[in-house]
Amino acid sequence: MLSNHFYIGEVKYKNEILPGEQPPIMDRALFEAVRQKSLAQWSHRTIVRNKSDHLLTGLLFDDAGHRMVPTHATKAGIRYRYYVSAPFLHGEAKTASAGSISRVPAADIEDIVRKSIKEHLAARQDSSITNAVRLEDRDLTHLITEIVVRVDRLVVRLKSGHADETSDAPENQSLTIPWQKPPSRKSRQILLPHNVSRSEVRPEQFERRARLVSAIARGRRWLDDVISGRVTTVAQLCTRLRCSVRQVNMTISLAFLAPNLVKAAVEGRLPRGIGVERLRDPPTEWSRQFEALGLNPE
Repeated sequence: MLSNHFYIGEVKYKNEILPGEQPPIMDRALFEAVRQKSLAQWSHRTIVRNKSDHLLTGLLFDDAGHRMVPTHATKAGIRYRYYVSAPFLHGEAKTASAGSISRVPAADIEDIVRKSIKEHLAARQDSSITNAVRLEDRDLTHLITEIVVRVDRLVVRLKSGHADETSDAPENQSLTIPWQKPPSRKSRQILLPHNVSRSEVRPEQFERRARLVSAIARGRRWLDDVISGRVTTVAQLCTRLRCSVRQVNMTISLAFLAPNLVKAAVEGRLPRGIGVERLRDPPTEWSRQFEALGLNPE
């Protein structure tokens, strides 16, 4: 509030500060001092927030010795954070001796490092340091020299003041954490037809899958119209939709599919060839629906 130029007899108009008709009610020197302090506070908050976005900034290296740099990507309005090996980030992977791991999800690796460090300190019964880490994640930077990301483990090198004091051997100054990079995409387990191996089955094409999901949703909506009384007969629904009785009945029948079949359709796990035509007018019993389609039930 105290940064408003109104208090020193000025007004803001179209991004310009102009003399106002009101008398000043605050000394200009005091106004400027308050404004500068406010700007400094906001700048500090921004710096702290940016640093805290990536807990392990400056500590991560791939197994070829390249620093792993914090970055992010935005998809569908969601921000995903990563640490990326510098040669890959700068397009130098073909010319530099790249490490085994090029990119890791930030949240995943931060969580496992945080948890492992706390467990390590607790095992040593170093309560003062454990409490510090619990209170402030930034104190991790005071405990760790670097973290080397390997295919099957993380090697955390601890600063000498926090390594085991019983020996000066290098192996006693590091912590090895079993770890594997999570898959970039979750594999879809396609529902298997009888006597068919997983390597032979393919998922339904995207366009047919989208058509099927839309038809199931439409069938449920039409059934709800009938049950709720928004329409009194199927004939009335046909008139409103300008389609045949058979088309309405066949579409509504999709509302009676087994939940596991609907879930598989939405997730794209139905094998190729099972679309709207195969799923219309299914058997009443859910178990028999899988049998009619020649699928192994989940």
